Amino acid sequence: MKADEMTLTKDKFKVVGKNLEQMESISRPNLSYWQDAWRRIRKNKIAYLSLLLVGLYVLFAIFVPIFSPYNFATQDAAGINQQMSLKHLFGTDSLGRDIFVRLWMGARVSLSIGFIAALLNAIIGTFIGGISGYCGGKLDMFIMRLVDVLYGIPHLIVTMLIMVVIGRGVTSLIIAMVIVGWIGSCRFVRGEVLRLKGQEFVLAAKVLGVSDFNIILRYLIPNIMGMIITNLTMAIPSAIFSEAFLSFIGLGMAPPNSSWGILAKEGIKYLRISPGQLIIPSFFICTTMLALNLLGDGLRDAFDPRLRGTE
Repeated sequence: MKADEMTLTKDKFKVVGKNLEQMESISRPNLSYWQDAWRRIRKNKIAYLSLLLVGLYVLFAIFVPIFSPYNFATQDAAGINQQMSLKHLFGTDSLGRDIFVRLWMGARVSLSIGFIAALLNAIIGTFIGGISGYCGGKLDMFIMRLVDVLYGIPHLIVTMLIMVVIGRGVTSLIIAMVIVGWIGSCRFVRGEVLRLKGQEFVLAAKVLGVSDFNIILRYLIPNIMGMIITNLTMAIPSAIFSEAFLSFIGLGMAPPNSSWGILAKEGIKYLRISPGQLIIPSFFICTTMLALNLLGDGLRDAFDPRLRGTE
């Protein structure tokens, strides 16, 4: 076979291959918005592995304290500052308590505070931002000036002052984070509602006599729900870090309760003789925050309507 004929044959195969790919993309079953987003999350290996890692941490936090032979608060004076072993996988602390069970008991507290605080912030911010953006006028101006004032004050300082007033504990931490944490979600939702409220489907709903509250709840919020979930995922690491920082400086959970911040605070005292007491909780704080940030990036790409149909 001549060289020219071989080239033509290869070109024909390329054309046929492209046509087959186009036919496969056309014959792909119709997917809903959420199904397509889930499909693209699974194709994003980094985001999918991050989701699996966070899910694994959650499962360990739920079941390890239940099935462990050790209690997170039980002290053993004869086994203080032990290194890693089969008996104590992560060793023991300065009071002889098993670090492995205390780590996952602390994960239960830290993850619960992070998820609940971020969820409440998203709900409150979405509600206030939706009303502010849709109603406009003096109400919008009042809400935005209040948000500007609160936004100019560092969140950690406000949270620390609130913790000093209302005391320590899980409920106090969540309340302190929610009081100032809804501002970011509020500004984000307001901007998206301002962009959408002039669209044809909103004007059609008004003509049909749909109430303003139902327009916000049934038409505007569902159209930005993907971005709200992405924003929520990105806010969870900030809440986890705030809890760890407050516990580290003594304003979070009170001993003998456990959290990742408390473990880091106790471990830094014995950094020279038992560095694992600090390294282990720090590792899990860092990997959790990294996984949630990577998952948030993947969700942002998955929920972006401009990417639908491009794969």
